[in-house]
Amino acid sequence: MKECFKDKVVLITGAKQGIGLATAQEFAKVGAKVVLCDIVDMSEEVKELNDKHYQAMQILCDVSDEKQVAKMIAEIISVHKRLDCGFNNAGIQTPQKPMAQITQAEFDKTIAVDLKGVWNCMQYEIEQMLTQGGGCIVNTSSQGGITGFVGQAAYIACKHAVIGLTRTAALDYVAKNIRINAVLPGAILTPMAKDLIKRNPEIEKELLRDIPKGRLGEPKEIADAVMWLCSPYASFVEGAAICVDGGFTAH
Repeated sequence: MKECFKDKVVLITGAKQGIGLATAQEFAKVGAKVVLCDIVDMSEEVKELNDKHYQAMQILCDVSDEKQVAKMIAEIISVHKRLDCGFNNAGIQTPQKPMAQITQAEFDKTIAVDLKGVWNCMQYEIEQMLTQGGGCIVNTSSQGGITGFVGQAAYIACKHAVIGLTRTAALDYVAKNIRINAVLPGAILTPMAKDLIKRNPEIEKELLRDIPKGRLGEPKEIADAVMWLCSPYASFVEGAAICVDGGFTAH
């Protein structure tokens, strides 16, 4: 992969931890200029990358806020002059409870981050990629983007919508040399997943029961899939929704 990403500019949202941070680390290792985006400070994570002589910077941004997203993309272009890859990964989960018990405020917040956040980033990423003649975008959906999950109606609705958005945008821009795909992580040992398991320990047993692989995934395994989708090795992959779930959705 090293020859694919040397000096390429890669934006990762939700980069403070979990899948986002793992993806930033893996892109940095192969020579990409990584831009870590999150709503919280990532100075330590960026310093760790730069101390290893990688190329990294952070931008604080709430992806649900269009103006902040526009400013973020403008800052990237000011520094790096281009944007080759965008990994739209920022997301939140609603508290686990039946659909009718999810409040309007909880629903609106989930939609704002998990769906509108992807929409906002894509709009400005695509605008820049059209200017420069191409690029790659990968959106984070979930295995829940093609299944259901008890107590997560708002989250699951967003993840289904991200797949539809990905497929349609891919068709809109396939002729413009912009490839757009989605990655669908299964049960991955991220801080978000660990928090969910902590709140309901039985969930881990339930998840393992339904994963043919017999274990939960690691953030790096999602990062590897994202890198492949952004690489020339996936040059004929357009509008795909790639499950990385240990066989969960095939079971």
